[in-house]
Amino acid sequence: MKITAVDPFIMHLPLTASSIADSTHSITHWGVVGTRIRTEDGLEGWGFTGTHAHLASDRLITACIRDCYAPLLFGEDARDHRRLWKKLARNPATQWVGRAGITHLAVAAVDIALWDLAAKRADLPLWRHLGGATREHLDAYNTDIGWLSFGDDLLVDLCRKAVEEEGFRRIKVKVGHDNPMRDVRRLEAVRRAIGPDVTMAIDGNGKWDLPTALRFARAAEPLDILWFEEPLWYDDVASHAALARTSRIPVALGEQLYTLDAFRSFLDAGAVHFVQPDVTRLGGITEYIEVADLALAHRLPVAPHAGEMSQVHVHVSFWHPASSILEYIPWIKDHFAEPIRVEDGRYVRPEQPGAGTTPLAASLEAHGQSLG
Repeated sequence: MKITAVDPFIMHLPLTASSIADSTHSITHWGVVGTRIRTEDGLEGWGFTGTHAHLASDRLITACIRDCYAPLLFGEDARDHRRLWKKLARNPATQWVGRAGITHLAVAAVDIALWDLAAKRADLPLWRHLGGATREHLDAYNTDIGWLSFGDDLLVDLCRKAVEEEGFRRIKVKVGHDNPMRDVRRLEAVRRAIGPDVTMAIDGNGKWDLPTALRFARAAEPLDILWFEEPLWYDDVASHAALARTSRIPVALGEQLYTLDAFRSFLDAGAVHFVQPDVTRLGGITEYIEVADLALAHRLPVAPHAGEMSQVHVHVSFWHPASSILEYIPWIKDHFAEPIRVEDGRYVRPEQPGAGTTPLAASLEAHGQSLG
């Protein structure tokens, strides 16, 4: 499986709404930025990271893949993906300019492509190639109905529809208004609409400071919140630990953490209860497994952030014993050879060989962007 070609690509895919916003971000498209890796026997592996479809920064990722990492991959045996992860992630030159961010997103795309190759070589879906499923059922929680930019009536209607018509038993609602009591009122309306038996998580996307988060949490505790995700600035370990000690609402985080060591800092501080690694923010599947194993060692549940819209995470979630539930955002699924599927609020196990990352040729043609 000697590597003969590394071909980066960029796709900008439209959302299910014309635009969405949370407390920090506002977007109209989702970026699928990554690479195809070919081997001498004609096999192809695909991997990608997820972005806000900002072409200038997307091109930085593909340039890193093309100019920095591809020369390190040519002629290598694609089966040595763990050794190749270290060769790229610990390469002195690129490590010097970034152990996270652009260089790490590029590593993620390459690593996922190599795992996709390995599973295809074995003619198995990734979850089975990794060792088989550890669970029969994987619950989905729907985030796409809970954006902060949705008006109160629309939010309530979408949450009710997700539960009553689409079979979801778990949802997530975004919070982060300047006045946190506005968010409490919205959550109260949602809870009345969906009833007491549906699980509701919330997500602040790092907007508030500790005093605001404490004030909000005290008011929201009676609403039976599964977790409060990213309540504070992403790197603030001490404040997350203080909130975790004080509030009865569990803390969840991880989508903005790039490394195993970053997760270890939060776990050692008792600052997180639900661990949310993302293969596209970490260095791909290889580092994701390390973080999931760390969570398991702390007896904490893993609930991945769906930066790759769950195409890969559905595989690792069915396989890894720490997995509990998986985020559902259906923005990009129909652009892949085997899209994620949710039926009656549960993920359907994928069965095609690979990691679920092979894009449709028509989507590459219609939504592909110039690499510059």
